[in-house]
Amino acid sequence: MFATEGLGSNSSENLQATPIKKGLIMRIPVHTLTAVATAILLHAGRNQAAAERVSSRLVSANVTGHDSHGVGMIPAYVDGIRSGQLLPNAEIEIVNDKGPFLLIDGGRGFGHVIADQAMEMAIERAKTSHFAVLSLRNSFHLGRLGDWGEMASMAGFICIIYANVQSERPLVAPYGGSDARFVTNPYCTAIPATEKNPMFILDMATSTIAMGKARVAKLSGKQVPVGSVIDPQGNPTTDPSVMFQEPAGSLTTFGQHKGFGLALLGDILGGAFSGGGAYLPEREVSDRIINNMMAILIDPDVFGEAKEFGIDVDRYIDWVKASPPAEGFGSVLMPGDPERLCAMDRRKNGIPLDSGTVEQLIATATSVNVPEEIISMLSSNDF
Repeated sequence: MFATEGLGSNSSENLQATPIKKGLIMRIPVHTLTAVATAILLHAGRNQAAAERVSSRLVSANVTGHDSHGVGMIPAYVDGIRSGQLLPNAEIEIVNDKGPFLLIDGGRGFGHVIADQAMEMAIERAKTSHFAVLSLRNSFHLGRLGDWGEMASMAGFICIIYANVQSERPLVAPYGGSDARFVTNPYCTAIPATEKNPMFILDMATSTIAMGKARVAKLSGKQVPVGSVIDPQGNPTTDPSVMFQEPAGSLTTFGQHKGFGLALLGDILGGAFSGGGAYLPEREVSDRIINNMMAILIDPDVFGEAKEFGIDVDRYIDWVKASPPAEGFGSVLMPGDPERLCAMDRRKNGIPLDSGTVEQLIATATSVNVPEEIISMLSSNDF
């Protein structure tokens, strides 16, 4: 996610203390990064199955180009475990079960584990009823929201997801406002693959950039896009460091009032409706990154016209992609295409990590007593 992310207080302090070696990018093989991530999470949380599942999802986010929701989140996860805000052994609780309607509490467990279990239940309900509505509350960071849309879509369902975030402080300013009032509240829609086209997967934060992208920019010594961040006084800036200082700056909503409206739906439908709550100051807790979400699953064959639906989608995509590319573009890409292209490159050539992120991973691994021979794998290039 989700764009659904935040940083605990210790992570923020680490960011300020990490020296940035501008221009140094390391390419790390997928299997190496997965092994190191698993070791860190295992030593921090003492749950082998959870560590393997979470690390796989985090690295997958990096593979598809969603670095903001990848292994760079591990220091924040470890902070959460240490403070008791992330409970590695938590199990889901079914709060309310009304056929196709499910309300589930995640008990502040690993979001990658909790959401996987919750979506499995929703998928089974949708198979019976042709639709399902899942409200999931009180889960620690769900990761990349697109994972859960893809999961439903691979099972044959259209999936629409609204989510919100509760963390130690708000990150995003409302349109027309000058300070942060909510977090990056992501949105996702996934549509199953057709005969001619792969899965349609739209997964985005409602902020102009995700908080994790500001983190990546700071650690790599880069600027953020114009219009994506404002300083503590409400003035536009391209300096990502304003997000990691006190008083802090704020992210902006994408598309001005449009992203603002969609962000509000994340808090209202994902947060308030589930009982997890919309963002309010009294819910701020250090080292906490809690996600709530509403997922709506729809069977495209509910009216017996799935074949016609797929044919029409293919014709429409062909029409849209036939537009002559604008200057600087090779072709029109559909949602999900950039991720597929990125995955092809990174599986072959490794995942690029800036030196700041690598230093944070090494520091976190050392702090939880990961063996040196595993930590040293981060500096290898064994392609």
